Amino acid sequence: MSSDDHGPRLRGRNSECAALDRLVTGLTTGQSQALVLRGDAGIGKTALLDYLLGRATGCRTTRIGGVESEMELAFAGLHQFCAPFLDRLDQIPAPQCDALGTAFGLQTGAAPDRFLVGLAVLSLLSEVAEEQPLVCVVDDAQWIDQASKQVLAFIARRLLAERVALVFAVREPGSHLAGLPELVVPGLDDTDAQALLKTVVPGPLDEGIRDRIVAETHGNHWRCSSCRAD
Repeated sequence: MSSDDHGPRLRGRNSECAALDRLVTGLTTGQSQALVLRGDAGIGKTALLDYLLGRATGCRTTRIGGVESEMELAFAGLHQFCAPFLDRLDQIPAPQCDALGTAFGLQTGAAPDRFLVGLAVLSLLSEVAEEQPLVCVVDDAQWIDQASKQVLAFIARRLLAERVALVFAVREPGSHLAGLPELVVPGLDDTDAQALLKTVVPGPLDEGIRDRIVAETHGNHWRCSSCRAD
C-alpha cells in the first residue's frame, strides 16, 4: 500500500506510521502481531495510537489506558480490557470461563490460576476476531496493575493466527514486556519540531527563542505543543 492509501501521516513520523501501516495490512491477511511503542512522556505515543486506530478500517478496535491510582487493584486493567467482550464469556472453555469470572468478581471462588486467566482472555480475543480482525491498544501501560500486565504480556507472546494486534504504549517496558517487538519513538528532529512549534505559537517568533525552545524540548511532541510565547 502507498502512503496515499492511508491518508496523511503525522509530522516527522513517517517510519513509525509505516510500521503501523504494515501491522494493519498484515492483520487483514491473517497475521497477528504484538508491538511495544516505547518513548518518553509526551513524545507522541498516544498520537501514534490514534493514527493506528484511524487506519484500522474493517477491524474492530478497543482501547484502554493505564490508571496510576488503580495500580494496586489486581486485574483492574484486564477488566477494562475485557469489558467489551464479556458477553462472549460462555463461549470459551468452562475452566477458563470460571477463572476469568472469579478474577472479575462475577462468581465466587479461590484466587484464580493466572495461566487459566490468560488462556481465557486469549480465547475471548480469538472468538471476537473470528468475525473481524481486532486491534487492541493499551496506552500508558506502565500504570497497569501487575496482575493485568502479566496476563496481557502472556497473551501478546501467544498471538498466532487469531487476526489480533495488541499494541502497548509505554515509557519503559519493564520485564513483563521483554522480548516483544519494540518500536522506539524518538523526539522530532529540529525541522519537524520547528514546524510543529509554528503551528501552536501565534504570530512571529524570534529565531533565537525558537531554536532555544526546540533545543530544550529535545523534539518532545508534548513540550513543543505546550509552548506559548509570552
